[in-house]
Amino acid sequence: MFVLVNLKAYPCDPVEVATAAADVSDDAGVRVAVAPQAAHIDAVAETGVETWAQHVSAVEHGSHTGSTLAEAAADAGAVGTLLNHSENRLKLADIDGALDAADRADLETIVCANNPAQIGAAAALDPDGVAVEPPELIGTGTPVSKADPDIVTGAVDAAARVNGDVDVLCGAGISTGEDLVSASDLGASGVLLASGVAKADDPRAALEDLVEPLL
Repeated sequence: MFVLVNLKAYPCDPVEVATAAADVSDDAGVRVAVAPQAAHIDAVAETGVETWAQHVSAVEHGSHTGSTLAEAAADAGAVGTLLNHSENRLKLADIDGALDAADRADLETIVCANNPAQIGAAAALDPDGVAVEPPELIGTGTPVSKADPDIVTGAVDAAARVNGDVDVLCGAGISTGEDLVSASDLGASGVLLASGVAKADDPRAALEDLVEPLL
């Protein structure tokens, strides 16, 4: 199982979370990555944790003020990027362009989507992975694997029908080891979470609890 921790714009210490994630990943033998704000990518990458960008723009080098250049994210230490998170929705053409940009920079890609139908459309664009996240469950502490497990199984089936090489992650409300196991049982190959770690009083303990069932 792949655990990707999105720090969003939460008021946490990204280096503290990244250091905890690196240690837990090494101790547990579980793939754990952290996606910080763009300005913190280099500091997070220096901890040795697998580092992802929260977004890259569908642009090349040039006059694109305010954009997140894929090559700049990679130069700072990112090895992958999220795209189309529900808090940063993109048009289909922009998702396609951002995937091209990520490919130029050799970044792994995960495209987020709300439901199985959107997961199928995202998988058709040939990312490395997709993440199903019903927006109404994000940050609630109620995982989609419990609230509506059919969304997860439907997303896994939808991606497989389009592109069997695309991994499916489960997001929204993930916070415990039980949530991770449920996602795995429903066919997901990883989880995407944020507040369960980024807003935890003890991020290391939260991550240890998350991966404990895998030990």
